[in-house]
Amino acid sequence: MPIITLIATIIIPPLGVALKHGLGQQFLISLILTLIFYLPGLIYSLYVNYG
Repeated sequence: MPIITLIATIIIPPLGVALKHGLGQQFLISLILTLIFYLPGLIYSLYVNYG
C-alpha cells in the first residue's frame, strides 16, 4: 500500500492525502494548493504523508 500511496501522491496529490488520512483538513489544504498550482500541492502532500 505505501507504493500505491506514493504513486497517487505524485500523480494527484489530494488523492494520496485522502488515501492515507481520509477526507479531512489535510485533504482540503492539499486540494486548494493543487488547484492554485500543482507544485505547492505536491510538496505539501509529500510533507503530510512522509514528513
